[in-house]
Amino acid sequence: MGFHHAQQVELLNQNLFDLAGKVNVSFEFFPPNSEQMENTLWQSIKRLEGLSPKFVSVTYGANNSTRERTHRIISKIQKETSLVPVPHLTCIGSTRAEIVELAEQYWQEGVRHIVALRGDLPEGENSPQNQMYALDLVKLLKSVADFEVSVAAYPEVHPDAPNPQFDLINLKRKVDAGASRAISQFFFDTETYLRFRDRCVTSGVDVEIVPGILPVTNFKQLLKFSAITNVSVPGWMHRLYDGLDNDPMTRNLIAANVAIEQVKVLAKEGVRDFHFYTLNRSDLTYAICHSLGVRESLVEETSLVVNG
Repeated sequence: MGFHHAQQVELLNQNLFDLAGKVNVSFEFFPPNSEQMENTLWQSIKRLEGLSPKFVSVTYGANNSTRERTHRIISKIQKETSLVPVPHLTCIGSTRAEIVELAEQYWQEGVRHIVALRGDLPEGENSPQNQMYALDLVKLLKSVADFEVSVAAYPEVHPDAPNPQFDLINLKRKVDAGASRAISQFFFDTETYLRFRDRCVTSGVDVEIVPGILPVTNFKQLLKFSAITNVSVPGWMHRLYDGLDNDPMTRNLIAANVAIEQVKVLAKEGVRDFHFYTLNRSDLTYAICHSLGVRESLVEETSLVVNG
């Protein structure tokens, strides 16, 4: 058993080594609400820019103050970096006219890709007043301009979906309406994602289901968030983080290790695109990308080998 396991680990590592230069990554940030977080965000963006991600997305809350902050950050990324900025756009709490106006503004500024989401309902509200869903938002964006549109996918089923089949049909409708990529909610049971990906293929969802990877540094916060988002946290994770409430350095090491193990298995299963929920920090994401062979010096190293 031990020898077989060692062989498996060796194969996973060899597979990662062979993938260098063949993996795409994207990063997610959120609008900061303090000057200190603003500084952290821009330091992270500058550090991760060197990894040449496919795109970087900026999240969007269901209120106008966040909308303006999202827009400001997207504009700044567009003007001051070489990155492809992708705003999140939600339809809760907005009229169709407001969404069209914002989309037109983005298009004029050179934004060509949007992440379309329904968004979270305001607390205590069971159904959105304007009854718009992500599907309607995809159609609306496509009617404004030929945006590339990414949508969300839920390997463990959206909290509001009555059953997995309903969720899958909804994803297929979003793809049929013009979405060209689905980004998954974060997950920790890799099998769950792989089974979901298989079900997508069987149901005719023919776009990349990009796994969302969340390196977990704050376990208590994760437990609160996973309860809302319907993400299961396996027992082994509870044991790993147990006793580390006051030990951020060890938590970081464990977070990086868990995420690196996850991407190893996913890469072995043919995943070539990864989306990282950075929480506006760069260190862990940078380390995980490094292990995937996504590096700043890859071009220089290759030319050295060729010219050597």
